[in-house]
Amino acid sequence: MSIAFTFPGQGSQTVGMGKDLADAFPEARAVFAEVDEALGQKLSTIIWEGPEETLTLTANAQPALMAVSMAAIRALEARGVTILDHVAYVAGHSLGEYSALCAAGMLSLSDTARLLRIRGNAMQAAVPAGEGAMAAIIGLEAEAVEAACAEAATLGVCQIANDNGGGQLVISGGKPAVELAARLCTEKGAKRAIMLPVSAPFHCALMQPAAEAMREALAKVNKSPPVVPVVSNVLVQPLTNADDIARRLVEQVTGRVRWRETVDWFAANGIATLYEIGAGKVLTGLARRINRDIATAAVNGPADIEAAAEALI
Repeated sequence: MSIAFTFPGQGSQTVGMGKDLADAFPEARAVFAEVDEALGQKLSTIIWEGPEETLTLTANAQPALMAVSMAAIRALEARGVTILDHVAYVAGHSLGEYSALCAAGMLSLSDTARLLRIRGNAMQAAVPAGEGAMAAIIGLEAEAVEAACAEAATLGVCQIANDNGGGQLVISGGKPAVELAARLCTEKGAKRAIMLPVSAPFHCALMQPAAEAMREALAKVNKSPPVVPVVSNVLVQPLTNADDIARRLVEQVTGRVRWRETVDWFAANGIATLYEIGAGKVLTGLARRINRDIATAAVNGPADIEAAAEALI
């Protein structure tokens, strides 16, 4: 099989996402109902009606995006498309890795929702508001960004959080260090260095308290081997051992999301088409910039479900 499913991360959320899936597919509706029950909250109302600032809160956005991805998966399954029979690998961008593992059967839907609520709360609580920062660096090689981060680290934690490909890297850490690194990147020739409106400095060493929270939470849930390998964010290797995957999920909280390398890994290992399952088209756009040899398709509405089913069955 030359197909991989990918699952989007935070930033892809929009008010109203997944409503058309829930209206069109009872299987998708059931996903939102189960997530609501697991969280003891009508998250579906926030997803579909907002307000946007409530949906964007990390503790809401993470399970919400997973719910939309799983609604699309259940709709695909209703049309005869299963990961076991039609997909070689799964991968997800940051929180999307949890969506991928739920879709591949390692984690139950209810457990995944609760884990992402814990993850969102823990990431938010790890650093006091205003003390951390993230910045997108456009048009500068990773080595130069690494050097800027190392130089700025005299002021505090500063490291590459996301290698998104297409000339975009995201740095994360203490606010003074990130601001200095952003200036240094501009001096080194970056086209742009943009401070991001984030609530916490994700994927850096300051997230260690959140990593410990996830270690504890993941130890308590039932885990099954995924039906297909997941390509790990932190290793860029396919994994099938549930305990090993859980360890990597803990490392992922403070580690780099290596998305550029992930897409290149897919291309080098026989994947011809990447389907982005869930809200938005962020990963589809990144994949096109990273490797033109891979075809891409976003699956987030009923028409996309039908098109994917027609192509895959």
